[in-house]
Amino acid sequence: MKYAIVDLGSNTIRLCVYEVEGEKADSIFERKTMAGLVNYITNDILNKDGIERAISILKDYQEILKNLLVNEENVYVFATASLRNIVNTKEVIKIIKESTSLSVELLSGEEEATLDFIGATKNISSNTGVLVDIGGGSTEIVAFKNKEIQYAKSMPIGSLNLYVKHVKKIIPKEDERKQIKRTVLENLKTLEIEPETYETICGVGGTMRAAAKLNNSIFNIPKTNHLIDGSNIKLLLEIIKNSHKTTITPILQNIPDRIHTIIPGIIIIDTILDYFNAEFIAVSKYGIREGYLYEKIIKGE
Repeated sequence: MKYAIVDLGSNTIRLCVYEVEGEKADSIFERKTMAGLVNYITNDILNKDGIERAISILKDYQEILKNLLVNEENVYVFATASLRNIVNTKEVIKIIKESTSLSVELLSGEEEATLDFIGATKNISSNTGVLVDIGGGSTEIVAFKNKEIQYAKSMPIGSLNLYVKHVKKIIPKEDERKQIKRTVLENLKTLEIEPETYETICGVGGTMRAAAKLNNSIFNIPKTNHLIDGSNIKLLLEIIKNSHKTTITPILQNIPDRIHTIIPGIIIIDTILDYFNAEFIAVSKYGIREGYLYEKIIKGE
């Protein structure tokens, strides 16, 4: 049976199609579209252009799913901070439903963090640690012990909304970097999370994967590597200091669609590494979409 999951995020909208047999699921198709919905938010309201942008992408995905012979009742759409952090959430969901016939499930920050953990644990061996998912509009943190969640928290900050709020040009200047770091620390403190020491953080999501890709390229590490040394994170911030061509070439070659968000994202990573005294990041290829698939679809069948 084919199932499709659409992750309506603040920075990207992703379509993933799976072939599911029992508890076994194989990814058979993926499509990512840079939507940048945060850029369409004014006074906490997603404007008409932003709504139309989301609808246009969803309609494109519907055409793809028709060609892939995926039944409409097997199409699941969920939204995270993209719709969670606005005041016209219900209106947007209603308009999307009227325009596409697709129902959008709004996930809370805690639900998002929990599904991240469920998905990521499909391919991480750690029994105890902390999981971090940095999205465009939020960052989820899950502490776990003996593969049981101790707490799951969400911060309303991500790589894209920090860029929009603090950065004037493309690459943040020193004072802008300090502002971003202060914002991350302030949000960490509001979560009342104890800064325990974890040697390795499990990294989930597009920002973490992009950081791993950039890390491997700049430090001549095999592309298959998914472990980032924390000291390399600080070096990346030192290396990418301005918008000079030689400086940003590695970004343009590896992650061009994240040229404006990767440094705010790496600052979040660096701040969280310091907060938990962690030395490494193990980047998981699975996350919220796989967690949603297993928890909401496979277990529900």
